[in-house]
Amino acid sequence: QVQLVESGGGLVQAGDSLRLSCAASGHTFSSYAVGWFRQAPGKEREFVAAINPSGVGTYYEGSVKGRFTISRDNAKNTVYLQMNSLKPEDTAVYYCAAGGSIVHVTRRLLLNWGQGTQVTVSS
Repeated sequence: QVQLVESGGGLVQAGDSLRLSCAASGHTFSSYAVGWFRQAPGKEREFVAAINPSGVGTYYEGSVKGRFTISRDNAKNTVYLQMNSLKPEDTAVYYCAAGGSIVHVTRRLLLNWGQGTQVTVSS
């Protein structure tokens, strides 16, 4: 198993940028696909972005495509989510999750979850 810790959340204004980090423990992190999800108050948790183990393949939910970028540094056991042009509707708790493959991540199968980091975007 891998343990995940998110960081980098905060309060920003619309149009600002934030970079979230997901730091993992475990020497096998480079074999995991990793995704970012978010959950706004009163809403279900939704998929945001995912990256395959090598970092070559990335996938995005439609509303963040072109604004958010997921990347990873396997030497640092860390996955990042660069969020630009933030909107109030991006306000949520953001979670990272690791799984055996992109399919596992996008279908939320057998995932290891972090504790989440709050992102608040004011208008």
